[in-house]
Amino acid sequence: MRLSMRIDVVSIFPQMFDAVRDFGMIRIALQSEKLRLELWDPRDFCQDKYRRVDDRPYGGGPGMVMMAPPLAGAIRSARSAAGGKVIYLSPSGSRLTQERVRALATEPALVLLAGRYEGVDQRLLEREVDEELSIGDYVLAGGELPAMVLIEALVRYLPGVLGNDDSVKTESFSAGLLDWPQYTRPEMFEDVEVPAPLLTGNHEEIRRWRLKQALGQTWLRRPDLLAQRELNDEERSLLESFRQQYEK
Repeated sequence: MRLSMRIDVVSIFPQMFDAVRDFGMIRIALQSEKLRLELWDPRDFCQDKYRRVDDRPYGGGPGMVMMAPPLAGAIRSARSAAGGKVIYLSPSGSRLTQERVRALATEPALVLLAGRYEGVDQRLLEREVDEELSIGDYVLAGGELPAMVLIEALVRYLPGVLGNDDSVKTESFSAGLLDWPQYTRPEMFEDVEVPAPLLTGNHEEIRRWRLKQALGQTWLRRPDLLAQRELNDEERSLLESFRQQYEK
């Protein structure tokens, strides 16, 4: 886990990132200098007076395509300032997972490219981009929101940003499972009590209950995750117990 990280974002709408700079964990990371976030506007690297960053696609078709020269200028300036691999946020990229976030969190610097319109000139991608990542199988107007998602996911791995650094070790997907159900006061809410094991103070009983629920929730909602995981004897037993209770 790194002590600090620098992230440079290439976007024609840098003002959008004010939404994350001023709130939550990203604000804490910036104020504590765990994170340095820099924005680069491709329009500042245009050679024409209109600061044009897009044009019609060769071969015809709807929409516009982002031009390579201004993007290349912004990316190269960002790389010159801080280094780091370049990640293009794109629905065509590999699916972003917690495992990939964990690996990227070890990088001292990253450059994120937020595309717009119908996409980016392929020559720019081939020359400047190291990796393409997607946050899901759907299309957004641009890559700014996916970039914000990635930044927040990364910031969670910076020491001291979360109230409790152990939280990142136990949250959903960190162990390849969904999270277990969470409860807080009051102990009784509209005739529904907090599950008894959580009130015992017995750490082993609580651990087993939470593991059982995590396995069960993953079985119900994301069986694909279970298919990728080799369960040990305890996990198989707890999951079978959950299934039997669920199917009664």
